[in-house]
Amino acid sequence: MKENEHSNISILKEIAELLNEETEIATMLKGALIRFLNGTNFETGWIFFIDAKGRSELIVHENLPEALEYNNCHYLKKGGCWCVSRYRNEELKKASNIIECQRIESAIAANVGDHAGITHHATVPLQSGQERFGVLNVASKDTVRFSEEELALLESVAFQMGSAIKRILLTKQEQEMALVKERNRLARDLHDSVNQLLFSVTLTARAGIEMTEDSDIKETFKEIQHLTQDALTEMRALIWQLRPKGLENGLLEAIKVYADMLGLKLHVTVSGVLQFPSRIEETLFRVAQEALNNIRRHAGVLEAALYITVTSTDILLVIRDEGRGFVIDNNTKLLSMGLQSIKDRAKSVGGTADWVSGIGKGTELLIRLPY
Repeated sequence: MKENEHSNISILKEIAELLNEETEIATMLKGALIRFLNGTNFETGWIFFIDAKGRSELIVHENLPEALEYNNCHYLKKGGCWCVSRYRNEELKKASNIIECQRIESAIAANVGDHAGITHHATVPLQSGQERFGVLNVASKDTVRFSEEELALLESVAFQMGSAIKRILLTKQEQEMALVKERNRLARDLHDSVNQLLFSVTLTARAGIEMTEDSDIKETFKEIQHLTQDALTEMRALIWQLRPKGLENGLLEAIKVYADMLGLKLHVTVSGVLQFPSRIEETLFRVAQEALNNIRRHAGVLEAALYITVTSTDILLVIRDEGRGFVIDNNTKLLSMGLQSIKDRAKSVGGTADWVSGIGKGTELLIRLPY
């Protein structure tokens, strides 16, 4: 066996070990890309993830020249791209040389830094079986075309990366399923134990009211009944948060049922088609839950309005009430647990959360998520 073949096998083994060790996709790809570049004639590389709608995102890059790294890789992210276009059209099946790259040409033409002799690149799809994730691009100084052997090595690395991405995604799906299972168990336990106990206390308080003629005792039992009923409502809301059963009937139906359970009248306006990935749908539901909880607890009103606008690029969720309102001291930068939870949930899927409020002027919550 030739020396370079021994070297290639060694590189592939080391990359395989890296891919098996890492748990975060970006970290895993970064480490594998660095090892690949260090052990081959390729000098720089970058990876795009491309979603089902054809939108590309630069995930990792390594050893880019100034021109390509300029302004947070501006020229790598913008403009026409042969490899991404071929990928979108399902024409990119294997590792290929790029005759020309508009994005590299744009960076060179802009004269924003040294391009280090990088004018062309090779590209290969990242996939596992029939599932596709994006493309891996690599380049070297003053190289217009890579050899068949180099392209074969590139394909082997891309295959390993695609398999590792699939493995990590499957692991995350298993973790999410386990989390859902645990939520369902907790919801059942709460319903079967604490919820039933609170209901029993309510019945006992009602019986106490009817059994006594003493007005003070009657008022005490009424207060117990009132507090217990509030606790029941809170408990049912908590059970819903653990197990959103209504989602199988659609996002809007789940939100409406939840609002009704809280005793809120919800006016809903929708623009666009509500077809979301499960993670986005649950995020919208959880955010709406928290917002409706805040209205019930703090706003002092029993009505709210919900607006959902869906475009080709994002989802805007607005929840508005005409209640008491509030003012946040910007100097403290402290949020309530409810608002912080909403902000964290939106951020977890790449979105944003903002609100407008004032004493006596109600509150408007604005959630924008990428779509």
